Amino acid sequence: MVKVLFVCMGNICRSPTAHGVFRELVRREGLEDRIVIDSAGTHAYHVGNSPDRRAHATAVTRGIDLSDLCARQVEKEDFEYFDYILAMDEDNLATLRSQCQPQHACKVRLLLEFAPQRSECEVPDPYYGGAQGFEYVFDLVQDAAEGLLAHVRERLADSSREAETRQSVTRE
Repeated sequence: MVKVLFVCMGNICRSPTAHGVFRELVRREGLEDRIVIDSAGTHAYHVGNSPDRRAHATAVTRGIDLSDLCARQVEKEDFEYFDYILAMDEDNLATLRSQCQPQHACKVRLLLEFAPQRSECEVPDPYYGGAQGFEYVFDLVQDAAEGLLAHVRERLADSSREAETRQSVTRE
């Protein structure tokens, strides 16, 4: 099982978009039983709220449903539970790292590390902009989610091979 947490500031624009996009890719691959997905914010500004209407509208036009998502704030337990804690930008990455216990620091990364074809390092916050910003965020997130899924599939394949090796050694 691989567990992924997407994080932005308020958990109403970027991280729920990433959550929804990645969830759909995982569903298409039939990996829902092997990958856990969630999203959260570093701040409690919008706890309990649905995703921003503009993020939701953009997602709907791309075939992604965010209607079941609800904003929450990152909790201490998240650092223990999740294998990947993926921040949208450097500010949220720094906030996460300041909250993270040293043994879990390797889990905290930028989402766009999984989109090496992109020159951007951060997913910009579209909150104060117009529809074009949400479209751009969706494109960035889509590229990163595809790269992340390829990475996670490799990790799952490695774990399956290790389990098979352990089983064959045990039988001998």
